[in-house]
Amino acid sequence: MNKIAFKGSCMLNPVPAVLVTSRNKSGKVNVFTAAWVGTVCTKPPMISISIRPDRLSYEYIKETKEFSVNLPSSSMTRVLDFCGVKSGRNTDKIKACKFNLKDSTKINVPYIENCPVNLECKVKNIIPLGSHHLFLSNILSVNVDENVISKNGKIHLEKANLICYSHGEYFKISSKPSGKFGYSVKRKK
Repeated sequence: MNKIAFKGSCMLNPVPAVLVTSRNKSGKVNVFTAAWVGTVCTKPPMISISIRPDRLSYEYIKETKEFSVNLPSSSMTRVLDFCGVKSGRNTDKIKACKFNLKDSTKINVPYIENCPVNLECKVKNIIPLGSHHLFLSNILSVNVDENVISKNGKIHLEKANLICYSHGEYFKISSKPSGKFGYSVKRKK
């Protein structure tokens, strides 16, 4: 296999494509699209999110130290894109996208009920890195659509029709796995 070398760049793809809601101290709610989100710890449950300081939501989150990460389904790709290219400074994206907001249980920022999964987050630390600042955040609560939970309580995210972002394009995540954790070393019966 021949490879072509490129200069260092953010080539980690695909990544989750999410909608992030935030609220400022005056009560104004905004939403923006983020793809630079990742798990950083399980105990305590934490995620990171990288945000450019010129984003309106950056101001809101820095001010209140709270936000909600909302995982959209593939049917929401158009509004996901819209929230990434329009600014909350001159567009009410919540209204334009007809999002149903619901009060969170642990933070003062609503989540988007239209999304099958929502993470309520509290900022622990903000690290300036350059073009983006990294927000390390505790996940205080997770809300999951009951339609993706089986009768025995197993969460089936494949039923949520989630999407990812890869090099400028959105993709549906396949509902058929190509493997399962530990299958490579599992003993045959």
